[in-house]
Amino acid sequence: MTKKLLLCDCLGSQRVERDAISAATGLNCTKVMTHACGKELPRTADHLAAGDLIIACQQESSLFIDLAEDTDAEMPAFVDLRDRAGWGDDGADATPKMAALAAEALLGAPPERTIDISSAGACLVFGSGEIAIKAATDLAATLAVTLIVPRPEDIEPGGAFDVVCGELRSVTGSLGQFALRIDRFQQTIAGGRGAVSWTDPRDGARSSCDIILDLSGGTPLFPAPEKRDGYFRADPDSQPAVAKAVLEASHMTGTFEKPLYVRLEEPLCAHSRAEQAACSKCLNSCPTGAITSAGEHVAIDPMICAGCGACAALCPSGAISYDAPPVATLFARLNTLASAFRKAGGRDPRLLVHDDFGDEMISLAARYGRGLPSDVIPLSVTALAGFGHAEMLAALATGFADVSVLLTRRSDREVLAQEAALADAIAGAPRVKLIDVSDPDALSDLLYDRTASTSIAEPILPLGTRRQVTRLAAKALQPDEKIVPLPDTAPYGSILVDQDACTLCLSCVSLCPAGALGDNPDKPQLRFQEDACLQCGLCVNICPEDAIALAPQLNLTDAAFTQQVLNEEEPFACIECGSLFGSKSTVQRIIDKLAGKHSMFSNPDTARLIQMCDNCRIQAQYHSENNPFASKERPSVRTTDDYLNKRKDH
Repeated sequence: MTKKLLLCDCLGSQRVERDAISAATGLNCTKVMTHACGKELPRTADHLAAGDLIIACQQESSLFIDLAEDTDAEMPAFVDLRDRAGWGDDGADATPKMAALAAEALLGAPPERTIDISSAGACLVFGSGEIAIKAATDLAATLAVTLIVPRPEDIEPGGAFDVVCGELRSVTGSLGQFALRIDRFQQTIAGGRGAVSWTDPRDGARSSCDIILDLSGGTPLFPAPEKRDGYFRADPDSQPAVAKAVLEASHMTGTFEKPLYVRLEEPLCAHSRAEQAACSKCLNSCPTGAITSAGEHVAIDPMICAGCGACAALCPSGAISYDAPPVATLFARLNTLASAFRKAGGRDPRLLVHDDFGDEMISLAARYGRGLPSDVIPLSVTALAGFGHAEMLAALATGFADVSVLLTRRSDREVLAQEAALADAIAGAPRVKLIDVSDPDALSDLLYDRTASTSIAEPILPLGTRRQVTRLAAKALQPDEKIVPLPDTAPYGSILVDQDACTLCLSCVSLCPAGALGDNPDKPQLRFQEDACLQCGLCVNICPEDAIALAPQLNLTDAAFTQQVLNEEEPFACIECGSLFGSKSTVQRIIDKLAGKHSMFSNPDTARLIQMCDNCRIQAQYHSENNPFASKERPSVRTTDDYLNKRKDH
């Protein structure tokens, strides 16, 4: 059944062209209503009863959801065509953008992978003074509270919560599974008259809790504290902040669903090989510390991961991929937005990438200011840092003239700046811009004043992995280029081999995690396939002669898919049987260092062993005068008769 799009001009405040939107999207559009959430609500109910409905109104979505529940109708989908398109100085020309946004709404979203987190309500309040005591008292009505103070205090005994004293030496975990280690641990002694007594301090006390309320006013217990589930921190000098933290903590009991943001394929990880370090981009970029080293690959703690997406954007091998939603879904959204915009008659669209903060900015700009230009299509994403160079290039190659990323206070600016620079280098022009404004009017002015670029004439269909889409986009954006130089942090490139220093030991071949380096079983040869190289640096670290250097670049020719010979030599022939082994330079180097200079190779006969293959060398040693394998004559087997013959009584 074809989905139906319910259109409304919101009391005549925007222009909605039903036929053009229907033609570009294939949707069955209703007659344009004027007050779908008010006077025409009965008509809206009729459309809901028919099912398969998308309502072009995000503001009143809760009203329509309640209406669907009351009438036992199928739950509708929603798309905002007003704030993001219709309301603005260019609202009269926003039909192509409305068509693009409506077409995107047809895609839906794949189901999320989640994991259950249980919290029994064991809460640790960390702080001192009246503020901490008041917070612990308020929380004790709903949670099992323990107040930990840094030093013994005169505490009123018999309260609704436990009080201990100590120093938090280490805290790990997240909501429902915090693990604590406490030094100088002391407990109150029940009973007695006068001031409360405390036990003697002890180090190394261990405990656990589900929730932590930090009112210490000191250094946070975790990196990126705002992203740690179950950890609430407030300035003890700010009563509103403390009250908000207490309210949020009081609701953290029960079972919660946490999305599994990323997917890890360990065999693809290029973190290390044979205890030699290689790629650590995800480790260096993770703000929460959810990623740790686990030998030859990394490990990701899903309970700590906050889903920022930086690891997926930076991973050169694709071992880490964002999964909420998958990158293929994002590529499909980009292609749908651009193609529907063109089909509706639009030209040279611009993409504005934003998160939840951007939703609010766009709504405020539309209601009280100039709104968005008619050629700026907003794209809301869950993880802003996860919109890396591959996604930026996919947007440009699917038909967007340029890409703007709206930063927020919590955005990982370093990762986004690095990915934008890489995308610009591959695109061959500055086409990606980072917008760092917090005022809606400033956002509108910046977008209206910016000169639009020209989109490519032949857009691509972004299918495949991030590396494959990057290459496809690069060839579409720079069809005349053969080799594109890239920044040092790029995950694409070649390697340079100093042939004079390289001894063809091939240690780099055996450890290359991507298989970019190879050998020839019939000849001393070092081969390289550029398309597979991750620029992880393991070959540089492992090379005993320091003969390898990285050369970041993107080779757009077909030669990148073939194995190129970086170094080769003539093999050395065994002087006895003629079989090939080693290389001439290596054998000659050993002869120069050992023949006549080492006690084992002091005479010509033993020096000849260096020029023999393994099999001939053993044969020559076995038949030599001083056979190292020779031994004394084996003793005869002792039998029962031998034993009996020696017995005196026999």
